[in-house]
Amino acid sequence: MTVPAIKSDTLQTPDCPSDDAAALSRLEQRLPPLLSVIAGMVDLTGFFTLGNIFTAHITGNLVVAAATAVRGGPLLLVQILAIPVFILVLSAVWVSARVSDRRGASLARQLLVIQLVLLTTVLIFCVITKPSGNPHGLMAGIAVMIAVSAMACQYALLRLAIPGAISTAVMTGNLTNTVLSLMDASSRSPLLPVDAERLKRSSHLLFGFLAGCVVAAVAISLLGDWAWSFPVVLAAIAVALP
Repeated sequence: MTVPAIKSDTLQTPDCPSDDAAALSRLEQRLPPLLSVIAGMVDLTGFFTLGNIFTAHITGNLVVAAATAVRGGPLLLVQILAIPVFILVLSAVWVSARVSDRRGASLARQLLVIQLVLLTTVLIFCVITKPSGNPHGLMAGIAVMIAVSAMACQYALLRLAIPGAISTAVMTGNLTNTVLSLMDASSRSPLLPVDAERLKRSSHLLFGFLAGCVVAAVAISLLGDWAWSFPVVLAAIAVALP
C-alpha cells in the first residue's frame, strides 16, 4: 500500500510565529541605535533653537522649572505643558496600537511612520515660522509640543513594540550599564552576570545619542532651523527597517 505524497508547501504557514520572533529580534538589534541618534538630534536641536526646552528628556524640564521657581525667575509655561502633552500622546499611541491590533515589527512600523510625520511637521513648521528667532514665543512653543509628541511616540514604540529594547533617550541608565560592565570585564570576580551583549547595546546607544548631539550642534550652526532635516532623514530610514 502506497502512502500519498504530501506536498511540502502544504506544511508551510505564511505567518509563522518563529518568523515573527526572528524579525522582532533583528529589529531589536538594528533599530535602537538609530533611534538613539534621532533622540540626541531632537533633544539638542530643540534645546538650542526652542528656548532651552528638553524635547526628549522630559524630566529635565521638571528640574529646570523647579530650579527657576526656587530662584524666583520667570517660569516658562512650555516647560510645564510638555509634561501633560507627553502623557496625552503616550495615551493616544496606546489607543492607536490597541485599535490597530498590531504587534511586534508591524506595530513598530506604524509608530515609526507616526514619528516621521511628526518630525517632518516640526521641520516644515520651523522652516516657515523661524521660531529660533524668538525662542520663547508662541511659534517656538508649538514646535516644542510637536517635537515632544514625536519623542513620546518613540518612547511608546520601544515599550509596546520592542519591550526587550533598552531606552534610546534616557542615557543615565546606559552610561551606568556601560561603566559597570567595563568594570566587571576588567575584574576576576565580576559582580554582575556575564553579559557582553548588554555592554555592546548600552555603549552603542550611548555613543549614538552623543553622536546625534554633536551632529545636531554642527547642523544648527550651519543650517539654523533646517537642522531639523537631519532627524527627519534618519526617521525615514528607520521606517524602512521593519
